[in-house]
Amino acid sequence: MTEELATHYRDIIAGLGEDPDREGLRDTPMRAAKAMQFLNQGYGQTLESLVNGAVFESQTDEMILVKDIELYSMCEHHLLPFIGKCHIAYLPKGKVLGLSKFARIVDMYARRMQIQENLTRQIAEAVQEVTEARGVGVIVEAQHMCMMMRGVEKQNSCMKTSVMLGAFRNNLNTRQEFLTLVHG
Repeated sequence: MTEELATHYRDIIAGLGEDPDREGLRDTPMRAAKAMQFLNQGYGQTLESLVNGAVFESQTDEMILVKDIELYSMCEHHLLPFIGKCHIAYLPKGKVLGLSKFARIVDMYARRMQIQENLTRQIAEAVQEVTEARGVGVIVEAQHMCMMMRGVEKQNSCMKTSVMLGAFRNNLNTRQEFLTLVHG
């Protein structure tokens, strides 16, 4: 698959009017193909293998928040990156998830061609699925190169999306606590 992608990148370079055989571009098609595979490695991962049993019994029933998880994704409309952070909170119901698994869940879905709205929902639903929590809240804040480098070229724009499930959707106090912890 890498060779096939490299051939396509070579064609793109030539299609832009560049010489893919010049010294600086000679190895670029293969490098670009490998980079694209890395940036989209989430397609080859599953939630089950990623969590790998790292769900533990716990009597904790108060909100757990993991803030500022870095994320890097690719806009499915322009194949340009969007970069930001994710905040995840949940209300456990007898089970907690190993801390590093939150970052792994974010990466698995971010490392696919995405729109931020879907990414936010996928993360929330995955945390809900593996923890069976009473509620899950997810906020993603990101800057999109498709808006910054092309089109309207707005450098200071930031998109924020949220998904609230269970108690985070149904209980205003829970939602407010989450928002205060994220932004406080």
